[in-house]
Amino acid sequence: MFTLPQSASDSCSEEPPIIDVSESNDTLEKLLQFIYPVIPPPVHTLDELVDLLEAAYKYDLTVAIETLRKLLVEPRFVQMAPTRVYAIASRFELEEEAKIASRYTLSVNVLDCPLSEDLKFISAFQYRRLLDLHRSRAKAAQELLQIPEHVKCMLCNGTHYGVFLQPRWWKDFEERAKEELSVRPTTDVIFSMGFLAKAGKAGCERCSGSILESYWFLEELKKKIDELPSTI
Repeated sequence: MFTLPQSASDSCSEEPPIIDVSESNDTLEKLLQFIYPVIPPPVHTLDELVDLLEAAYKYDLTVAIETLRKLLVEPRFVQMAPTRVYAIASRFELEEEAKIASRYTLSVNVLDCPLSEDLKFISAFQYRRLLDLHRSRAKAAQELLQIPEHVKCMLCNGTHYGVFLQPRWWKDFEERAKEELSVRPTTDVIFSMGFLAKAGKAGCERCSGSILESYWFLEELKKKIDELPSTI
């Protein structure tokens, strides 16, 4: 940039030549702080971070890029806006950061997230990878919702005929869990106390006790779902 030829008027001037750049003063000031031996500047928003990443790649500032990559997947960003972080990582071809963000997107409905300008810069392939992760994990998790035959409720399964049936709480749990997993294929909601308590209330008066007695089965089920592939 500094070797670009200047206009005749500039070359005759006593003032040093000025080269126009597209970045704002704030972006360039912070960018220079990342590469000089001073305390790195604070980055408060994803908007700031995107501007800095764009400038860092433009000027090929490796040190700044590496620092900004770490900032991108900090909990304050990736938990608040995982889909947007995924889009930013994909835009700049940051594969590891995209994988980290894709795992956090499992806790949100990606089709219902706020529309972000960052999505303009990613390909259909990159977006499809995220959708495929959600679909495949949801399907696999739903298929794991199988209750062992020996998990019973003393009241639901107390009769001669009832002993062959599933506890009533499980029917409610399974139906709502499949619906929840279809949009958020993670265990955060379906094994929460509130979710399980609602299943207990949907059954008989002894179903709540059956859920408590079946904690070992629920822990195993949660572990199996958690072990499913969770990144693109």
